[in-house]
Amino acid sequence: MIESDRELSTMVQELWDNDVNRLKPGKDYRISLQGKAGDSMAINDNNDGAGYPLFTFVDENIFKKETFLTFISLLDNYESDAGEPEIVTPEEVAENHKFLDCIMQTPTMKIAHKYLVEKHLSPKDETQFKEQLYRIWFELYARRGSSRPDSSGFEHVFVGETRGGRTVIGFHNWIQLYLQEKLGHIDYKGYSVNANSPQPDENKHILALQFSWKNGIKPKGSIFIGVSPEFEFALYTLCFLTSPNERVKVQFSFYDVEIVCHHYNQKHIGTTYPVLLRYQNPK
Repeated sequence: MIESDRELSTMVQELWDNDVNRLKPGKDYRISLQGKAGDSMAINDNNDGAGYPLFTFVDENIFKKETFLTFISLLDNYESDAGEPEIVTPEEVAENHKFLDCIMQTPTMKIAHKYLVEKHLSPKDETQFKEQLYRIWFELYARRGSSRPDSSGFEHVFVGETRGGRTVIGFHNWIQLYLQEKLGHIDYKGYSVNANSPQPDENKHILALQFSWKNGIKPKGSIFIGVSPEFEFALYTLCFLTSPNERVKVQFSFYDVEIVCHHYNQKHIGTTYPVLLRYQNPK
């Protein structure tokens, strides 16, 4: 591993160790992996590797915690069709700020902020740091093929979008997945593996999967499961600001992971998600 990756791995391990709101597999939630997803891109195909939902149980009391509560309030603020301009109301702006205020009080975001200040990548002043986070995650931009601001890093990564009504893009968050599945909008098609990837594990926190959402298909997605919103926000912000590369390898806990982080105009997050490379003995 190159030096910067090792340093970043140490930071990610610290974020992981301080993610006090992370759920415990088998206790706070349970998933049912079922079968391997097929290769088809069709919505109603016969290759569905899973006849049942992915989530069999989630302790929703967790969602009363403030960072979860404020995060969930943001999920219905977006028009999912990429190409449709987003109208952001003053109430939604206030909700964005409330969420940032909440996560900035958590150990994970405080650790990330301190590190970024030391690296001269973020302002020390909390108000200015929040403005930086807002620009990275919530400022609207025009995604490919659109002339009007129709997307943001937050919407793409945490909420999900559809392109042309048939393809799901983004959508890398387990809370949104669970809530949409509960509403009947998600059909989990099975887990995804290739020759080089490890077999998925219901008690681990990273999963590659296939699902349909509304009328679109996500042929292969990859998500953290059971982690807090502040952990993902801290991790992805760190990767975005510290690494000029769009793929960075980190090792923490049981996981050897590649974090994909595409920049948009160097100002915003285009997309970001984890790719599990292998399991390792815990540190």
